[in-house]
Amino acid sequence: MKVGVVGASGYVGGEVLRLLLNHPEAEIAAVTSRQHAGEYLHRVQPSLKGFTEMRFSELDYDRLSDGCDLVFTAVPHGTATEIVKALYDRGVKIVDLSADYRLHDPGDYGKWYGWDHPHPDYLQNAVYGVPELHREEIGRARLVACPGCMAVTSILALAPLVRAGIVDTDHIVVDSKIGSSGAGSGSGTAHAMRSGVIRPYKPARHRHTGEIEQELSAAAGEKIRVSMSPHAVDVVRGILCTNHTFFAGGEPPDERALWRLYREAYGGEGFVRLIRDKGGAYKFPDPKFLVGSNFCDIGFDVDPDNRRLIAISASDNLMKGAAGSAVQCMNVMCGFDESAGLRHTPLTPV
Repeated sequence: MKVGVVGASGYVGGEVLRLLLNHPEAEIAAVTSRQHAGEYLHRVQPSLKGFTEMRFSELDYDRLSDGCDLVFTAVPHGTATEIVKALYDRGVKIVDLSADYRLHDPGDYGKWYGWDHPHPDYLQNAVYGVPELHREEIGRARLVACPGCMAVTSILALAPLVRAGIVDTDHIVVDSKIGSSGAGSGSGTAHAMRSGVIRPYKPARHRHTGEIEQELSAAAGEKIRVSMSPHAVDVVRGILCTNHTFFAGGEPPDERALWRLYREAYGGEGFVRLIRDKGGAYKFPDPKFLVGSNFCDIGFDVDPDNRRLIAISASDNLMKGAAGSAVQCMNVMCGFDESAGLRHTPLTPV
């Protein structure tokens, strides 16, 4: 299948290219970058040297629609709206890695992003790109909106709990730590200002909150509010979400029942691993052991004195949080083996 990548000069676009170059069912037909048009890919993405002699090209809708069966759009938030619409109108399948089609309610864009969506009618055509929750809809979709990295990492940990109705849906707190690559290649974050920090940067009303509330409300069948606070930490890749929930009324489930709940939700999922070891150094999910992989690791602990259930989840923000999810969604959309191009062990040590 011939695929294109729009906006492939950043971290996420580079990861998409890395995965596609080794994908058994995909052939890269076009790679665009306004800034780097005419340059070899490896001049901008040096890890690709020796794997391709392609060059970046200008954005050309006709060329993309004529030469590609599916296009990944990896451009900054707010700039994908027109690109996605133009490609969708030409009949191309699209996997969008921006935030521009993630939220179903047009009004949520004013709340979380501060702008009105120019094409609200197209939001109903987009499926939220978490195969573990929306596999059948993704398989029928022409437009898939990949989730935010912190959003998907916390959603996967919390969805089974709210679906089962065992936690208080009025009090859910997501405490998320993320590496510097989450800011993007053009952020200009200097090492001297990033090294050694644990820095809160949007402790209230972070935009990923809207996605988390949307997906958990759908899982629970009721409106759910989430409190989320992210922190920048001194790593390059990785997310750790400490998700605080509190048991609803009645006798809390025991540990075996909680294990059963997560196994029923994810026992057949190839990219969710349940991590909880009573011994050793690695008792809970740790993003250090996920770098380069498409896994989301989930574990939990219970604070009985406060009726608190702590769901802990970790992922690589550039993989399960972006490019890996995008390729996984492509596989589902196109009927490929869902793990095609993605079955890599994490890199250790990093």
